[in-house]
Amino acid sequence: MARSGLADAARVARWADSALGPGRGSATADGKATLSDATAAHAARELGLPVAKVRADWDTARLAGLVEVHGGTARPGWRLRAWNRDDSAVLRGWVALFDAWSLAHPEPAGHEPGAVAEVVSAMPQVLSFLQLSAGPVPVAQLLDLLEQRVTELRTERCEVPYGPRLEPGTPGAEPDPAPAADTALAPLLDWALHALAAVGALTCGDGQATLTPLGSWAVWVKLEQICVAAQSPAGNIEQSAEGMLRGCGRLRPNAARAEYRAWLAARPVGSAVAELLGAARGEDALLRGLAFEALRVVGAPAEPDVRGVLDEPTLRPYALLWLAEHDGADPEDAHEVLTRPEATWLWVDTAAAVADHGEAPLLVRHLESAVQATVPALLDEVRAVGHPRTVQVLVALAAAHPDPALAKAVRRAAFQVHTGGS
Repeated sequence: MARSGLADAARVARWADSALGPGRGSATADGKATLSDATAAHAARELGLPVAKVRADWDTARLAGLVEVHGGTARPGWRLRAWNRDDSAVLRGWVALFDAWSLAHPEPAGHEPGAVAEVVSAMPQVLSFLQLSAGPVPVAQLLDLLEQRVTELRTERCEVPYGPRLEPGTPGAEPDPAPAADTALAPLLDWALHALAAVGALTCGDGQATLTPLGSWAVWVKLEQICVAAQSPAGNIEQSAEGMLRGCGRLRPNAARAEYRAWLAARPVGSAVAELLGAARGEDALLRGLAFEALRVVGAPAEPDVRGVLDEPTLRPYALLWLAEHDGADPEDAHEVLTRPEATWLWVDTAAAVADHGEAPLLVRHLESAVQATVPALLDEVRAVGHPRTVQVLVALAAAHPDPALAKAVRRAAFQVHTGGS
């Protein structure tokens, strides 16, 4: 259903991807993230569509993330790139359109903006009722629910009155908030239902409304996200990415993943991914590793941003492993995508995390994970990669290792790195 509903938008987005670009024209010659007249006419000719249809499909593609707007330009989104191979990209695109139903089909003229905003705010409760009903619901019943919810919203805004308040009925007392029905919500409910029907979330007819299977699934997902967010096991949902990751550093892997899911459910995917990568760029190696564990929970939507950090030496090994696993590699074999220097750099970075947050026996056992067959070979290559924490890692390893000879060799290597000797 999602593929079918977005097929026209995907067609226009693919056309723009192939027909436009550097040296071939611009979709936004007018400096806006909308199709210019010339481009819309060009697309209409090549696709055999009316210009109005091209513009409508382009707007749908923008709302669904098939086209991404950056300043005054637009470019293909990751969902378009993943369209043929990733069903989740298609579903996420449809959910983005579903979330933007009031933008996809603006309200008719002549209504108070405040009333429109109240209806948009109240519709999630109406949709939840439709989902729980699991069948046709009379529009009159939905109107009653909408009026109740809008009245609640108005009451919430007035729940702490400013200054003294006289009892109702006394001279000079302010009247109680007007019931929602006084604003004639029926036309706005009709608009909302037909707008949601236009994006494929429900059907309307014979005075009843019914969620489509796709709409029911989307509402269920939203309710599940709310429940997940409300059940943040460690209470880090309101923290920044760095604060949340620090809290997860003390949790077992399964509990940490539950915390990642709760934290992510409460945020837009794009900003959450950017915040996680920002935390990964810090000096704490533990947060770097945990940030990419959280990005594994994000999955496909994080792919463009993860690919975008491949040129950053600090993040490159983590990003390569993430991408290898995302492309289907077994986690135990994913390290094969790393060059020897990249694997060594990652070994030092992980050792820094263990030295800062773990216990001495863990650091000793970390030696076994090195790709080098011998400790002298490891030390030679560790010195060569130039990790900024090399000296501290080697000093900590020398202090922790029970073998005096090996500890002495590691201390010598740390001294050589510190002094720049060989």
